[in-house]
Amino acid sequence: MRRFRVISIALLVCIGLVGCGSDNDGFANRLQPAIQSDGTKVMRYGNGSEPGSLDPHKASGVPASNVLHDLYEGLVITGDHAQIVPAAAQSWDISDDRLTYVFHLRRDAKWSNGKPVTAGDFVFSLRRSVDPKVASPYADIHSPIVNADAIINNEKDPDTLGVKALDPHTLQIRLKEPTPFFLKTLAHPSSDPVYPPAVKKWADSFTQPGHAVTNGAYTMKAWRVNERIVLKRNPYYWDNANTRVDQVEFYPIDDAKSELSRYQAGGLDWTYRVPPATIGALKRHLPDQYHSIPTLGIAYLGLNMSRPPFKNSRKLRLALSMALDRDVITQKILRGGEKPAYSLVPPFINDYDPVTYQWKDWSDERREAMARKLYHEAGYSEAHPLKAEYLYPSGGQGETVGIVAAAMWRRVLGAEVTPINQEWRVFIQSAREGYDTQIFWGGWIGDYEDPNTFLSVFNSSTPLNYSQYDSSTYDQAQTRSSHTPDGPKRRALMHKAEATLLHDAPIIPVWFWTNHHVVKPYVKGFSGNALDNYYTKNFDIVPAGAGEQTDAKVVDDAQ
Repeated sequence: MRRFRVISIALLVCIGLVGCGSDNDGFANRLQPAIQSDGTKVMRYGNGSEPGSLDPHKASGVPASNVLHDLYEGLVITGDHAQIVPAAAQSWDISDDRLTYVFHLRRDAKWSNGKPVTAGDFVFSLRRSVDPKVASPYADIHSPIVNADAIINNEKDPDTLGVKALDPHTLQIRLKEPTPFFLKTLAHPSSDPVYPPAVKKWADSFTQPGHAVTNGAYTMKAWRVNERIVLKRNPYYWDNANTRVDQVEFYPIDDAKSELSRYQAGGLDWTYRVPPATIGALKRHLPDQYHSIPTLGIAYLGLNMSRPPFKNSRKLRLALSMALDRDVITQKILRGGEKPAYSLVPPFINDYDPVTYQWKDWSDERREAMARKLYHEAGYSEAHPLKAEYLYPSGGQGETVGIVAAAMWRRVLGAEVTPINQEWRVFIQSAREGYDTQIFWGGWIGDYEDPNTFLSVFNSSTPLNYSQYDSSTYDQAQTRSSHTPDGPKRRALMHKAEATLLHDAPIIPVWFWTNHHVVKPYVKGFSGNALDNYYTKNFDIVPAGAGEQTDAKVVDDAQ
């Protein structure tokens, strides 16, 4: 065993990131579902942080997406295997040149006030999603549509977007170039419709209870900030007859330990995450409830390319990346099946082999020696160490990886990195603006199963490019690949883009995502998927017996 493995794990046990419990300090895992006296079935989710917005054209982050999947429904949604499934549109036609898409809306699709969902509603909403006045963080996902880029850049009016209502139930979308993944982008919340009269009347508050009008399986009942969001069934939803859960509750619980405790006490049916230190115990004691799901996502550390110390210092950026021992992080700290990341694109997207760092298979000694060499060539030394700040959001794995990375950088390089915590909404604003960030926590869950969902994030024109990375070589290769039919030419362009990013090192890939949920056994219909997209309308709550509980105990492991 290498010296750092011993030191790092001992340190992390002491500070509580790995765990030092015993089977005597757990407690019973209650299996009592929330079914009200009138038979109302309630699904209770742990949901990480408080969503900053529930406007589908302004929201960002997984917690917001989880709620939006239940409130709104786009033309299509994703299925259990990331496949495209008809939703508000029951069918569609694609022209031979793949530039025109015609969607046929369901005749029985209705808003929660009983009004029909129309093609005009989608025209209004797609125009709104690219309108620079709205400032959608995902506006670029609509880039394939005619005039979208010019509208986003405030060069054309939103009314010029290539969308048209051919009749109340037929929507036409025209693309500027063939885009192989276009249908998949329409499952993203930024493509969801919003109810035009509500937006016009209530402006930014159209998402609030009493104002919200939605077209998904559920609609808004209550929203108590930092307490819970409550949804109720939409009686006008086109598939309401097959909806089984009557009420949905989302609880913003930043701390994974607190969330798991609430789950064990019977207050939640589903957790947003689990503490890494409990994974071994969950596998042993709750094997039917613990789910480890390889997910189309990457965890990385972002480096602010717009200001010192990382601006114009590629050697320093690479030194920090090479100094990280990803095997220790994934195998000894996370311990949930996560894979070390040496590329941007995860390795399990069909028909794409990602570009990886050549040094990923080097010995630790060789890798660390090169990291120190680059660090010194960048102008840093024991007498003149790098001093930087690492910014991360409350809750989740950002704190864990920051503490571990800072310890590795200190040992290998002598760098002094200070972790700084911010509440989620403040963190997102800080990362987006980049005024005072240096190193920051980054994570990206793919919006659809295609390499472009990762490559597009680091285009210089994308608002989600928090590293402020700006490379014309990268931009050109990524943009061309997004409009090239699937095949060898497109793969070559994507490889060029990915290789350029790895060379320039605006981010430090750390691991490929695995999502960990515990789900009560009485929740029926759950099937893990690589996009981590779930719709409560597909679930049911079927209790095994009133008042049933187990004596299983879940505790931290000391391994």
